[in-house]
Amino acid sequence: MTVLIVGGSGFLGSELVRQATGAGHRTAATYRTRPGKAGQVTWHALDLRDPESVDAVVAEVRPGLVVNASSGGADWATTAEGPVRLAMAVARYGGRLVHVSSDAVFSGTRVHYDESCLPDPITPYGAAKAAAETGVVLVQPGAVVARTSLIIGDGQSGHEHAVHRLVAGARTGVLFTDDIRCPVHVTDLAAALMELASGHTSGIHHLGGNQALSRHELGILIARRDGLDGSRLPAGLRADSTHAGALDVRLDSRATQRKLRTTLRGARQFLAPAA
Repeated sequence: MTVLIVGGSGFLGSELVRQATGAGHRTAATYRTRPGKAGQVTWHALDLRDPESVDAVVAEVRPGLVVNASSGGADWATTAEGPVRLAMAVARYGGRLVHVSSDAVFSGTRVHYDESCLPDPITPYGAAKAAAETGVVLVQPGAVVARTSLIIGDGQSGHEHAVHRLVAGARTGVLFTDDIRCPVHVTDLAAALMELASGHTSGIHHLGGNQALSRHELGILIARRDGLDGSRLPAGLRADSTHAGALDVRLDSRATQRKLRTTLRGARQFLAPAA
């Protein structure tokens, strides 16, 4: 099968590329500014804001599976409209679509969110992600929309870099004690996405880790794993800051987990110091 990873040069996209090629799939991937470093991959420049660019890449690759792991921030044309353009191209040329969404589609009002909960975003980024979900499902009813949370790796994620810089005094700011999410490891997330893609399921799925904790708690775990002094991590309240967004959003991923062989580990599991 030919697999196309949209956003393949990003953090999650790079892991999806690695797993797709490792499974023996013919793999193509897209990038916005520069291609990734993975070999055995055909790289394509892609701007999701450009309908002709989207159509041309899908027409050339003719993938059996497209996984959209792109990230455009709060830019509406990229994050909201781009995935719909992609879904239209996939519908035109055939293939299966898996679209990666975010827990930012929720306000945090009800704290616990399963797949039946309707989006109620309170940030421009969350609104763009929610709009993309709606458009993708309308265009491709058989698509998988997978909401996830903070994505952590083995030192490569933005949150991990921030922890190191905060401990070293190379960055100002705090880690919030009241900003709670369900972090997931990038390898677990990518494996779960590929597993959902290989099945016949469709619709909304939640792919968060099985433990909820604050950004500060997460930072302490990262510091401990990496042999850093966690006491140097400054703590604060998001509620007292100017940072917009939900406070406590806990993805309930149990329904999706029951469909998977892949275990969506919690942060206290995948960040445990090596024996």
